[in-house]
Amino acid sequence: MVKPAKNTICLWYNGDAEDAAQFYAKTFPDSSVDAVHHAPGDFPSGKQGDVLTVEFTVMGIPCLGLNGGPAFTHSEAFSFQVATADQAETDCYWNAIVGNGGQESACGWCKDKWGLSWQITPIVLSEAIANPDPAVAKRAFDAMMQMQKIDVAAIEAACRG
Repeated sequence: MVKPAKNTICLWYNGDAEDAAQFYAKTFPDSSVDAVHHAPGDFPSGKQGDVLTVEFTVMGIPCLGLNGGPAFTHSEAFSFQVATADQAETDCYWNAIVGNGGQESACGWCKDKWGLSWQITPIVLSEAIANPDPAVAKRAFDAMMQMQKIDVAAIEAACRG
């Protein structure tokens, strides 16, 4: 038996944890569906034999998808922040999430079709906002505030002034 991780993120789904885990595994590197567990008996949102939990990994982070039913939904209070190297990687993840029934939000945030929030954040943006020159940081921040998906070239231009 594999020793479980000391800390695992548990994400609540309404019956589609396995679909979500499969999507994450095919979309992100270092991601996988590790185990699918079926309910040994009936439960409030399902019956014996239904998928109850799914163990999966997202970019090296151990997760457990719980098919808990409609009582609770995801919110922006929890998100995965994915650091991207360039515009191509930013576009790849953003387009995968939004193009699979997700929705765009602001400042590099989007939601997948299961309601889970993702921050697709180019490293250049994180570095620009942390720039020791407050004028550079402010220009980058102001540019970001006008965006949905982050435009790396526009952030770089804002940094240059």
